[in-house]
Amino acid sequence: MSYQVREIPKSSLSLSALVDKFRRAMEFVGRRMINREKVIQQAFYALLTGDHQLLQSRTGAGKTMLAEQIFSMFDQVKIFRVQASKEQMPDTYFGALDIEQLKKGRIVHNTEGSLVESEFGFIDEIFDANDYTLRALLSLLNERALVRGSQYMPAKVHTVIAATNYLRVTEVTEAILDRFIYKAMVLPDKDPYIQYRIAKEYAKYSGRIAPPREKIPFSELQFAYAIVTNQHPEYEITIYPELLYFMNLVIRHYEFTRNRMLRQQKANQDFYISPRTQAKAQDLLRAIAFLQGRQKVQPEDIEQLKYIFATIGVEEEERAFEKSFETLYRSMSAARGFEQLRTLLGFVDILEQLRYQPELWHQPLHQLEGIPIRRTVLEWIKDTLSGGETQIEHNQRVLKKFLEEFVPANEEIRELKQHLVEELRELLRLAPKE
Repeated sequence: MSYQVREIPKSSLSLSALVDKFRRAMEFVGRRMINREKVIQQAFYALLTGDHQLLQSRTGAGKTMLAEQIFSMFDQVKIFRVQASKEQMPDTYFGALDIEQLKKGRIVHNTEGSLVESEFGFIDEIFDANDYTLRALLSLLNERALVRGSQYMPAKVHTVIAATNYLRVTEVTEAILDRFIYKAMVLPDKDPYIQYRIAKEYAKYSGRIAPPREKIPFSELQFAYAIVTNQHPEYEITIYPELLYFMNLVIRHYEFTRNRMLRQQKANQDFYISPRTQAKAQDLLRAIAFLQGRQKVQPEDIEQLKYIFATIGVEEEERAFEKSFETLYRSMSAARGFEQLRTLLGFVDILEQLRYQPELWHQPLHQLEGIPIRRTVLEWIKDTLSGGETQIEHNQRVLKKFLEEFVPANEEIRELKQHLVEELRELLRLAPKE
C-alpha cells in the first residue's frame, strides 16, 4: 500500500524542471558511485514510489556509502541509522520506553530521534536483528505507523534502505522481504578500469560522500511521490487499461518462467509475487514515465518492471523478465493485440455498467456514457440494427453477436474472450425481463 500524504505540498517548479532535478541527482550519485547505475536508478524508483530497497552483497562492497550518498541528495530530512544485532529490541528503532507509562502497564515509546520520526532510514545487516524485532518493524515499514500495545502513532518514514551480507529465511523474514519490494545484489567489480575509476573517486573524497551541488527539498520529493502514486488532484500519469492488462500478462509469464527455472535447478522453493508487490507495479510505471517527463505510460515501460520483480544485479533474473516482456510484446504488436485488448476491456466496462445498473438494459447500449473506448464496441452496437425485438432482447442479441464474431489475435486474447463469454452468460441469466 502507498502511505497517504497528509498535505500535498506545492512546488514552484514546473513538472519538467522537477524531473530534471531528479535526473541530475541520479547522475551525480552515479558519478560518485562507479558502475552502480542500475542500483541507483532502482533506489530513486523506491524514493519516488515511497518504498524500501534491500541491498545484498559481500562485505566491503560499498552498500553504506551508496545509501548515504543517495540520502545526501535530499534536504530537510532526518536520517535514522542503525547497525542491527541479535541483542536489540524494538526500542532501538522506536525509541526508549516511557518508564512511567511502563509502571502503569502500558508500552509507550518516546519516539524522538527514532525511525518513527525520520523521513529516511538505513539499517545495516538487517538480518542480524532477531525475529521479534523484525516482526515489530512490519507495520512501520508498510502502514507507516508505530503500533505497539495501545500506542498508535503515524510515522514520518518515507524510504528505508537496508543492507545485508546474507539472507536469513524464516516466516518473519519472508514478510520483511516483502516490505522491501526493491532488491539489488551489489557485486564487486574486478575490472581494472572500473577499479581505477573507483580509486580516483576514493582518493578525491577520502572515502566520504561527495557534497551535492544542489539538493532536493523533501517537500519536492513528496510532491513527486503524490503524482507517482496518483494522489495529486492536478497532475495525473495515465496507464491505459490495455497496458494494465498487458502488464499482468507479463508478470504471470515471468512468475511461471522463474518457477520453471527453479524446478530445473531442483531448488526446494518456489517464486511468488505477492498481490502487494503486483499492485505497487503501477506506481513504478508512473515513476518510469515521470522520470522520462511523460504523463502517459507506454508499452515499453513495462520492460522496466524488472526493477521491482527481479533482483537487480542478478543477470539470470533480469534476463528472465526481459524475455517475458519481449515474448508477449512481439505477440501483441504483430497481431493488433493491443487494439483487441482495448476493445475487449471496453466490452468489460459495458458488462459492469449493466451488472450494477440493470435499468440500463431498457435503453440502447450505444447511449451508455463513460466508456473510454474509440470506434469499437459502442460503434459496432450502434451499427447493428434492431430486428424488431424488444430493447432488452436487442441488447442481449448484439452483445452475444459481438463476442461470437470477435476473432482473437493470439492465445492471451482468446483467454480474455473466454472469460467474457462466461461473464456475459451469467449476466444474461440475471437480466431483467420486459
